[in-house]
Amino acid sequence: MNSNNLLELLQTGFRVSLGATTSLVETLQDPQKREENLTQLRSELTQRVTEWAEKGQITEQEARSFIESILRQQSNSNPYPTAGTSSDSVTTPPTTTTPPNVQLEIEELTAQIAAIRTELEKLRNPEANT
Repeated sequence: MNSNNLLELLQTGFRVSLGATTSLVETLQDPQKREENLTQLRSELTQRVTEWAEKGQITEQEARSFIESILRQQSNSNPYPTAGTSSDSVTTPPTTTTPPNVQLEIEELTAQIAAIRTELEKLRNPEANT
């Protein structure tokens, strides 16, 4: 890493911290500015919640199609025996086993979707969480 880049990064970080602190002090001292900032924050939060909901919907659809494609692949490679070709009176379908990495990925996606839903509910109903 170049020392000039590091110096610029530190200087920018210092300026950002200083600017944020100054804005905070001004906001605390001026009730009108405080209201403006809170209103702006609420509108940005509402916009973010909408974006997150859309992203969550897309992720959920992708996860569903991924799972469906895996199930289709398994059903195509492991067809169930038909009753007419079997000599047994009762046929049992083969147990479906998914590779461990696919199963783990499905579980992780499911957990992520559940966490996103929980976060969205908290953001939609902030009064209920306090």
